[in-house]
Amino acid sequence: VQLQASGGGLVQAGGSLRLSCAASGRTFSPYNMGWFRQAPGKEREFVAGISWNGDRIDYADSVKGRFTISRDYTKNTVYLQMNSLKPEDTAVYYCAADLGRYGVQRMPSSYDYWGQGTQVTVSS
Repeated sequence: VQLQASGGGLVQAGGSLRLSCAASGRTFSPYNMGWFRQAPGKEREFVAGISWNGDRIDYADSVKGRFTISRDYTKNTVYLQMNSLKPEDTAVYYCAADLGRYGVQRMPSSYDYWGQGTQVTVSS
């Protein structure tokens, strides 16, 4: 599976961005999908995840109520709508795919495939 993340950019605090992650290669639907982010000098952290059939969604507390994850099976794409962005949301954002069937995982080590990352910068 190849994952291509896009949609990052520079935005002012309070603004919005929508990230996309397009999957190609093997069938998209069996995968749980997750978004992670990594700021300079920090570890990669879980942001949001959606189960393979869309019935389970999980968010980090820091983004709950501001970010929304969704997936479009017809386009083999998962999205992260980010609203009310804050400077502390600045990071490189990665999408990832997990072949497991144990629900949405928060540990990066649970994921089997990763996209290349897209930079999100929020200015104050």
